[in-house]
Formats: sequence, C-alpha cells, structure tokens
Amino acid sequence: MSPQSAITIYEVGPRDGLQNESASIASADKIEYINRLSTSGLTRIEATSFVRAGIIPQLADAGAVMAGIKRNPAIRYAALVPNVKGLEHALAHETDEICVFTAASDAFSQKNTNATIAESLQRIRAIRRALTETGQQRPIRGYVSTVIECPYSGQVSAEQVLEVCKQLLDLGIYQISLGETIGTAVPDEVARLLDLLCKHIPAEKLAGHFHDTRGTALANVMRSLEYGLRSFDSSSAGLGGCPYAPGAAGNLATEDLVYALHRSGYQTGVDLNALHAASRFIMDRIGRPAASRVYQALQKRTAY
Repeated sequence: MSPQSAITIYEVGPRDGLQNESASIASADKIEYINRLSTSGLTRIEATSFVRAGIIPQLADAGAVMAGIKRNPAIRYAALVPNVKGLEHALAHETDEICVFTAASDAFSQKNTNATIAESLQRIRAIRRALTETGQQRPIRGYVSTVIECPYSGQVSAEQVLEVCKQLLDLGIYQISLGETIGTAVPDEVARLLDLLCKHIPAEKLAGHFHDTRGTALANVMRSLEYGLRSFDSSSAGLGGCPYAPGAAGNLATEDLVYALHRSGYQTGVDLNALHAASRFIMDRIGRPAASRVYQALQKRTAY
C-alpha cells in the first residue's frame, strides 16, 4: 500500500453518532457495537465522551464503555474531553487518544460550549498542560466545527479557520479535523478553504469531517483528496448529527466512504462486510433504518 493510496478512517459512530439518539442505548450494546467495529479493520475509533451526564445523557456511561470494550492493539480508542476533569476520567479509563474541540465561529462555539473561541482554546491549553503534568503521553486531536458555514452567523472565512488551526497546532495538537458541521458545503467551497490552509499547514495534519445533510459529503472527500488529505471522519451507518446545528443530518456514512474509496483505488484496510455487520447490530438496537446507501444495498444482498 503506497502512502498516497492509504487512507485513515476515523470512526466516530460510537460517540458522535450515538450522542444524538433519543432512545436510551444500553452500555452493553455500545460495548458490543465497538467490539464489532474493532474486527472490521478500523485503526481509529472514537468510543465516547467524558462530558457531564446532564449535557449529553446518552454518554453518561463513558467510563463503563471504556472499561468494557475488548481492546484491539491495532486500534487507538479515543474519547472527547471538554475540560481537565474530562481528561482525568479519560486517563483513568486508559483512553489511547484525547480529542478536544473548538469552532471557527464564535456564535457556534458559545451555543456548543458556552464559551467564545478564545475561551475554548484556553480550555484546550489547560488540558494540554494537565496532560503534560501527569507525565503520561497521549496524542491529542482537535476538532474545529463550522469551517465553511455557521447555522447562526452564516459564512465563515477561510482566514478565520486558519487562525484557529494555527493556534491548535501551537498547542501540540497532532491533527485537526475540519468540521463541515451543517452539511451545506459543495466541493468548490471546500477547495477554497483548502487552497489557503494547505499553503500554511501540511496536509497530513488535516482531516475532513463532512456531514451529509445535502448529499455532498462524498464529493467533498474526493475534492479533499486532491489536496493531499488522507484522513477522514465518518460514522458507521451514517449515524449522528449535531445537537447545536439545527437541521444537520448525520455524518458521512463509513460504508459509503469505504466503498467510494476502494472503488477509486484507495486502501483503507476496512472490511466492508464486517463494518456492515457492526452497523446492523447497532441499528437493530436503535430501531430505525440507516441513512447509508451502501448499508442499504448490503442489507438487500444479505436478505436473500
């Protein structure tokens, strides 16, 4: 597998996907879902978030989930943390990778985290400092939401995105996930953003996180590949959305992403059938159809 054809898929279904589900999902089912994903060839799985239970009740069992999964040594299991307290819980449960978040829009940041961009960066700085003080080594990955458009304040400038990204990199963030949070962007808009970012930031430090609200997520991935991005976030079965982005549909489905990449000559290491089995397990528990078209096609094939 050549470096140019190798793609890393960052599976966010267990966290970003499930956090928006209204029906309560048993911890045992979340654990089994992650265990099944762990057999599919994925190397990065964001398993949960150590956030206060009152904020995202679906993830109140973060500790139990992290303690219960069967660790595959080939996989880094990540957790999102909002503050130092979340970091402490994540480390106590042997989380392999820490995820932090901010936004490129102040309006969105305040709705999402009750903090300005500057304040959210201060929180990340505190997390970085606290991790260093523990003497433990963990990679830290950063999310930047609303890199194209904000549901509250409209278009976001590429210059603003660049400034936030630079500050994250200065804090030692190893990779920045560019969140197209509300799924409005088309490839030309993604290209305009990457035209600027890739002049200042190595492509390997950037990842694409595209929502599929208007069916453009895959097209945005394909345009991002032209700029050298080789890491993309996705959610099995297309689970997810954002509680602070009204009308935004789910993340790009991992099944759709894997299928498109493999047919285009890229390699992900992911077994589509094993991935589908994991998705089918959790969708059966949720009790509704999956958004992924490749998932639906595989369902029809296995129905015979």
